[in-house]
Amino acid sequence: MRGFLASSTGVTCAAALALPLAPPAAATTSSSAPPVTSPTARLDAHALGGGTQSLALAPLAHDRAPGAAEQGLPRRDVRHFSLVGVVWDNPATELHGRVEVRTRATATGTWSGWRELETHNADHAADPGTPESTSGRVRGATAPLWVGESDGVEVRVRAEDAAATARTAPAAPRLPTGLRLELVDPGEDAPPPANRARTEAAEATEPAVLPALSARQKTKPHAGPRPRITTRRGWGADEKLREKGFVYTKKIKAAFVHHSDTGNNYRCSQAPSVIRGIYRYHVKSMGWRDLGYNFLVDKCGNIYEGRAGGVSKPVLGAHTLGFNSNSMGIAVLGTYSSKKPSSAALKAIARLTAWKVGLYGMNPRGKTYLKSGGGNLYPKGRKVRLNVISGHRDGFATNCPGKKLYAKLGTARAKAAAYQGR
Repeated sequence: MRGFLASSTGVTCAAALALPLAPPAAATTSSSAPPVTSPTARLDAHALGGGTQSLALAPLAHDRAPGAAEQGLPRRDVRHFSLVGVVWDNPATELHGRVEVRTRATATGTWSGWRELETHNADHAADPGTPESTSGRVRGATAPLWVGESDGVEVRVRAEDAAATARTAPAAPRLPTGLRLELVDPGEDAPPPANRARTEAAEATEPAVLPALSARQKTKPHAGPRPRITTRRGWGADEKLREKGFVYTKKIKAAFVHHSDTGNNYRCSQAPSVIRGIYRYHVKSMGWRDLGYNFLVDKCGNIYEGRAGGVSKPVLGAHTLGFNSNSMGIAVLGTYSSKKPSSAALKAIARLTAWKVGLYGMNPRGKTYLKSGGGNLYPKGRKVRLNVISGHRDGFATNCPGKKLYAKLGTARAKAAAYQGR
């Protein structure tokens, strides 16, 4: 999906959030997988089985200057991975060009065709001026792409030609500096509870799944019943990866719906792996604090806890630049620019919002006001009237959550209101 900036080109919806970036670990020798032989490779691996290979891109032509117009890596054998993305040094620098990868499936040895990664990925971030956004540790990045278990990769990055660049960003460099290919292995199964001291002490006894409740709360007459939610423990979050502690906003007045833009080539049984991959990419590759989304939904309608802090609490996310305060972000796993979302996913959005916004007295079919923290649609400080259930594009100039998903938000609003008994 090609995005558009405020004028014509676009941004998408793979979340971004500022976080102290942990230095990559040296390659370990405990794994039986073959080592990465490139001298420019870094390997972050953990006993839980997941890990990230970070490979520096090199010029593919004679131009060796920083920001060379064509960079990449030729075909090579690598350790197993399932999710891929490209990062660079400065998150304020936009990549004007094309990023394409092809991968080799572990099971069959077959190489895929070239697949394009979405390059406009700065619209999911902490609000301007917040500690998260000013940490100096976050990187620029493409949206991650789920490719399934693979053991070979090839990548090419090409800058737009001079004429195209002049039309979109006259002062933009040919390519950002510090381009690296990130290959993420999400690991397997759920790790044991993290042994960390925190107000988070209840984590050790957190269930893998919070069951659905059959009735609305009497104290919150317009809150729908809580749906079934797979917790972070349930999808296998390694709590040692994220930044310690939680940050909360005051209340939840609106829900912003996104698509993860990771592609639709996943089975629902793989959704926990996809989420672990996105989580690791956000934290280890991009330097984010944690998942930017508060919740995620797969195409079978399963709901997953996103950013840590408590599913019923007003956890401050990093999903809609300028409108993270007093809101929550829901990402539907997949890309919905040209593909319609499933009815199960829409039902899950409705059930989740009926419950969560209902805890704060909000009507899913109603309107609310949020104050902008700054973005490309509304200046900082402006009060903006929005739907209680909005799409990402309502708060930021972006294609997210994709044309097909955005068109179905009216259905989700009506269903959510019905679940609230309105």
